[in-house]
Amino acid sequence: MRLQGKIALITGSGSGIGRSSALLFAREGATVVVNDLDPVKGAETVGEIVQAGGAAIFIQADVTNPDSVQAMVSRIMETYGRVDVLFNNAGISGVGAIHEVEPDAWDRVMNVNIRGVYLPSKYVLPIMMERSSGSIINMSSCVAEIGLARRASYSASKGAILALTKSMQVDYATYGIRVNALLPGTIMTPFVENYLKTSYEDPEAAIEAIKKRQLSGELGTPEDVAQAALFLASDESKFMMGSPLYIDGGAVFGKNA
Repeated sequence: MRLQGKIALITGSGSGIGRSSALLFAREGATVVVNDLDPVKGAETVGEIVQAGGAAIFIQADVTNPDSVQAMVSRIMETYGRVDVLFNNAGISGVGAIHEVEPDAWDRVMNVNIRGVYLPSKYVLPIMMERSSGSIINMSSCVAEIGLARRASYSASKGAILALTKSMQVDYATYGIRVNALLPGTIMTPFVENYLKTSYEDPEAAIEAIKKRQLSGELGTPEDVAQAALFLASDESKFMMGSPLYIDGGAVFGKNA
């Protein structure tokens, strides 16, 4: 029970890494606030947690809308009185080199991926500051460290999140708040699976090509990233501050011969 008694807010936890993290956090004793735009998926996550004997509520909120985020945080405070862990997991992908990406598509990726970290953090941080404790986990990506073809907007957004994580840590270290980032490689989430099926004539060949980018020779699972998020959420990582945590199968620091 590594999160016993903690209140954890996980954005974008209706599916994929967010859902796996929510289930794991609950198993480890946290009361989980499941956030997603999709109420059906959010309710499914809560249902799985409750069925397994855990505690969770669902709050539908748009992490790019300040009024929506404020309302969510206010409800959490009314219900629980605090937030111990904030996992800024919500995000979207973007495909295309710079000359291929339309301005609206570029802005959407920046809005969801960067503003979607900024707003929840903005409204949760004062709560953590008052209590002089808290852990914030920001979802970056290994593409913040390496070049990847036709991922201009996504790479830019995830690089910004990594830089923001480091800056946040400097600002809030004196309040006893830890801010760290997760940098996954390619993870086989429902989103990635659907993307492969709809974007490639031969999805299986695409998967094999992606596997070669990672020393592991395999794609990661949502549970792989959830375990890393659990570590950062728990007191076991109390000496990690402003750090990138790689869960990438060796994509960043290794290269197959």
